[in-house]
Amino acid sequence: MANTFSLILVIVTLVTGIVWALEKWVWAKKREEKVARIKEQTNELDAKTVEKAAAQPWWIENSVSIFPVIAVVLVLRSFIYEPFQIPSGSMMPTLLVGDFILVEKYAYGIKDPVWRKELVETGKPEHGDIAVFKYPPQPNIDYIKRVIGLPGDTVRYSANKELCIQPQGERTCRELTLSNVRESEFNQNGIPLIQMNEKLAEVEHEVLVHPLRRDRIDAYQPRPGVNEWVVPQGHYFVMGDNRDNSADSRYWGFVPEENLVGKAVAIWISFEFDRDPNSVLPSWIPTGVRFNRIGGIH
Repeated sequence: MANTFSLILVIVTLVTGIVWALEKWVWAKKREEKVARIKEQTNELDAKTVEKAAAQPWWIENSVSIFPVIAVVLVLRSFIYEPFQIPSGSMMPTLLVGDFILVEKYAYGIKDPVWRKELVETGKPEHGDIAVFKYPPQPNIDYIKRVIGLPGDTVRYSANKELCIQPQGERTCRELTLSNVRESEFNQNGIPLIQMNEKLAEVEHEVLVHPLRRDRIDAYQPRPGVNEWVVPQGHYFVMGDNRDNSADSRYWGFVPEENLVGKAVAIWISFEFDRDPNSVLPSWIPTGVRFNRIGGIH
């Protein structure tokens, strides 16, 4: 859907841009010449006749009005910032369902909006970044996860749900620091989750784990014995902060560099959707605004 919208946006911008250019440098001058010829041939020319001869056709008028707005939207959305909505709880407690975020599109390279080929290199993901990317098994879907492993890293995830990262060329695996372990306000099927602080490189963030699950969630089951991954060059290993409720690199593999969309940097609005099961209102209508969540993402 996102790729289709980008293609439509490019086509509309191109068409209205061509009309705008032709109007500015060709058609407007021809109408002026037409009015001048009419004035030369007629001694008395009423204002309505002049206005009619000089008027823009409706489709030219609309295109000229729309083009600057569409062009700004295209540039902003394709190269600078794009809004995204969080659809699931895989990044809880960092991001909640109903959060609307801004993604910095130029963080991982400036790419063309249709074929997504890199035009200018501007940076690479770092440990701890929250990245939006095209889901490798189905690239028309956007996913959001935290970057855990960089190219060449060895990532280990133990049975007791602790992460260890060994950068390429190093002999020791760096265990991530865990602190402030506590019972969370979030629960799954009535069971409170465990919430803790995790420090990845210089980024400290919060994660959730299920106290009774040693493997993973419902529809996804890891291959037996697999708890270590070596990240290939040009790829990244990502995980959700809601560790036992996230379909991520542990189960479908690595994220190719060309699939990267951008870095999530801020929450610009956050809606609540809590309502009584018997409510007559559609589920997509918000029930409140979480103003305290507006701001930067950590």
